[in-house]
Amino acid sequence: MPVNLNRQEANLGNIIFQWTVPEYERHQRSRRWFMVMITLGALLVVYGLLARNYLFALIIVLFGVILYLHQVQEPLQVPFAITETGIVIGRKFYRYSELKSFWVIYNPPQVKNLYFAPGNFIRHRLQIPLLDYDPRPVREYLSQFLAENLDEEEEPVSDRLGRVLKLH
Repeated sequence: MPVNLNRQEANLGNIIFQWTVPEYERHQRSRRWFMVMITLGALLVVYGLLARNYLFALIIVLFGVILYLHQVQEPLQVPFAITETGIVIGRKFYRYSELKSFWVIYNPPQVKNLYFAPGNFIRHRLQIPLLDYDPRPVREYLSQFLAENLDEEEEPVSDRLGRVLKLH
């Protein structure tokens, strides 16, 4: 699917790689998973109410609503592209100068992701599924513009935990 950005960014450059990624990973969740999560959620809400921590109880309820909405709604397909001047995720363009580094975690079939560290500490890392793409040419091309973080050899704990618990 071609990247469809308004060309107000005239200096986007040529598109080198592009593919479409789901907005989030949709997990197959069993009835048992739902029963465990509902029980755990209810216990946490009761604890929050008994401890008079109403904000905590509200956060747990909102988390449950978000999980439910993720389950009933199909994830949007988001275009991703690597261009001569940066990367495009959906309608957002990131110049290479806005990014600090990148790394690839490739442990098929569980994990095949491309990560980007933003230049400022306020933004969260960007995670792009590689799907069935070979990471070598992508890594080779990105190395021209960004430092590859070779210290990152494992999937981040938050991503692994979310995948194992089927939360995102």
